Amino acid sequence: MMKSNLRVALLSAAVASALFATTASAEDLAAIEKAAKAEGMLTTIALPHDWCGYGGVIESFQKKYPEIKVNELNPDAGSADELEAIRANKDNKGPQAPDVVDVGFSFGPAAKKEGLLQPYKVSNWDSIPENVKDAEGYFYGDYYGVLSFAVNKDLVKTVPEDWADLLKPEYANSVALAGDPRASNQAILGVYAAGLSTGATGAEAIGQAGLDYFAKMNKAGNFVPTIGKAGTIAQGATPIVIMWDYNGLSARETLKGNPPVDVVVPKTGVVAGVYVQGISAYAPHPNAAKLWMEHLYSDEGQLGWLKGYCHPIRFNSMAAENKIPKELLDALPPAAAYEKAVFPTVEDQDASKAVVTAKWDAVVGANVK
Repeated sequence: MMKSNLRVALLSAAVASALFATTASAEDLAAIEKAAKAEGMLTTIALPHDWCGYGGVIESFQKKYPEIKVNELNPDAGSADELEAIRANKDNKGPQAPDVVDVGFSFGPAAKKEGLLQPYKVSNWDSIPENVKDAEGYFYGDYYGVLSFAVNKDLVKTVPEDWADLLKPEYANSVALAGDPRASNQAILGVYAAGLSTGATGAEAIGQAGLDYFAKMNKAGNFVPTIGKAGTIAQGATPIVIMWDYNGLSARETLKGNPPVDVVVPKTGVVAGVYVQGISAYAPHPNAAKLWMEHLYSDEGQLGWLKGYCHPIRFNSMAAENKIPKELLDALPPAAAYEKAVFPTVEDQDASKAVVTAKWDAVVGANVK
């Protein structure tokens, strides 16, 4: 699926002593659970309840461990904001310091290199594909999806089928990204996908082509500099939002036909994105963080993400063991929609991200907020 090399040569001295993390055993888990209950809190960040089924996942964790309060910070934060929250709270053991992060794939190696994460290998470590986890346990893939168009059908009479369609005059003042492309992994990869659809090759060239595409869209008056979500789709502020398929499907479910929403995987420039989990090197509640990871990578946690239309990272191994209910599989888009999906390597994401974040203001000139 992916060919990325996740090895990072430089390690922070702050976490070097914990380098050789081992997979949690049953005895470890009992001790971790006891210590986590004594800590009494888990602080998360950037987990909207309608993103990947996180509302249900958090609820199931809270039900399983009522002694541990889940303190949720800034649900609408982007990946860069999550890492900044760790930096800003290194010496803060209060409720503003996140214990765990869920960030775009390219943010994982950077966070490890900077010493922002600590290693931990969940008990289901072996069922996480090798190419989406750090060998030393500093970060590990959690789920993936593809970028799509979520469309308000009450306002958009002709549903766009591909990236080139979004530049047409009929979509004036209609198209938004689901994040700030200077900080949000979802938005950065949205620019990457648009660039890929033009036929550009090479990560930097694709990033530049994506910027040029959005500059053209902005100049034409089609781009809306508002962060798109279910509410803005329903209000008509952003009739078309470029977002992960699971977010679009969740929005469609949330809105319950008012308005009706189509979720379209484009014909070209189909980009898949993996997100990764990690525990803050400065986590005030490190044992609660480990218990949270165990919950996420359990069969229950993985199916919780699947209920939110995400492909959990243990999808293949669970499918092989017939652990996935048919109704959850039937709720996903047809398998054919994913056949052309491209999984950018970490190196490609880093290269394109550098171009997009540095040049967005100068090339596109739209202050997304």
